[in-house]
Amino acid sequence: MSEQPPSASEPRASRTTKPAGYWEPHPLPWGWAESRLVEARNYWIASVGASGAPHARPVWGAWVDGALCFSSGSRIVTNIEAEPRVTAHLDSGDEAVILEGTAEALSDAEAIRGFIEAFNPKYHWDFTPESAGAVIAVRPRVVFGWVSDPSGQDGGALFSASGTRWDFGG
Repeated sequence: MSEQPPSASEPRASRTTKPAGYWEPHPLPWGWAESRLVEARNYWIASVGASGAPHARPVWGAWVDGALCFSSGSRIVTNIEAEPRVTAHLDSGDEAVILEGTAEALSDAEAIRGFIEAFNPKYHWDFTPESAGAVIAVRPRVVFGWVSDPSGQDGGALFSASGTRWDFGG
């Protein structure tokens, strides 16, 4: 598969690296991944603290302006201060979306309002800028996605063909 040039609003798509013998590639469109990022209820965040110990946990969040945003007052905030590189993924392994990027605490009032406007109706919550705590934005460097047959009866053909990597140039 040749790389697809990105539009002004889309990352560059390419095939994930696979050993020889895998099925003909059929890359997924960025809209497929982005719709799952918007619609997901749970996002798993993996961070590393200053000691090097990994920490993974689910959070509620919202995909806002090309970043995964969530509010937290827990260990993950301390970890991000020490090491901002994180991985995030959705619950499904059959429609996988995995994001690798850099996390930062938002300080811009408009960006925090954007998060709250996306988060509150999604989770029937009532955050205010004062009650939201630390609002973290994970900006992707690369996103991986694929689909697979949950029965496994296709011998991995769907997974092998659909693996897509979106590069954000970071």
